[in-house]
Amino acid sequence: MIIASYDFSNDKVRTKFSKFLKKFGRKLQYSVYEIRNSDRVLQNIKKEVELKYKKKFSNADSVLVMELCERCKKNVCRYGYAVNDEKDVVVFE
Repeated sequence: MIIASYDFSNDKVRTKFSKFLKKFGRKLQYSVYEIRNSDRVLQNIKKEVELKYKKKFSNADSVLVMELCERCKKNVCRYGYAVNDEKDVVVFE
């Protein structure tokens, strides 16, 4: 699992980065995404940040990309609505 968090002062850059992350995972909070990872996905995200977004950073901007190991994922506690995130959903029509 990858957790990606960002804070951009520029609205346009922030929106583009959010749309970029949405391709790989789902939004947990306003600027925090959970991404089901593979090494390739992680490398793609890092490369995109390096090549496209890093040059647009101001002194106030930041991006954090954290890869959680299997052991760490087991220690994630979910509360409230987040409890349902790990459950399968069945829809009957």
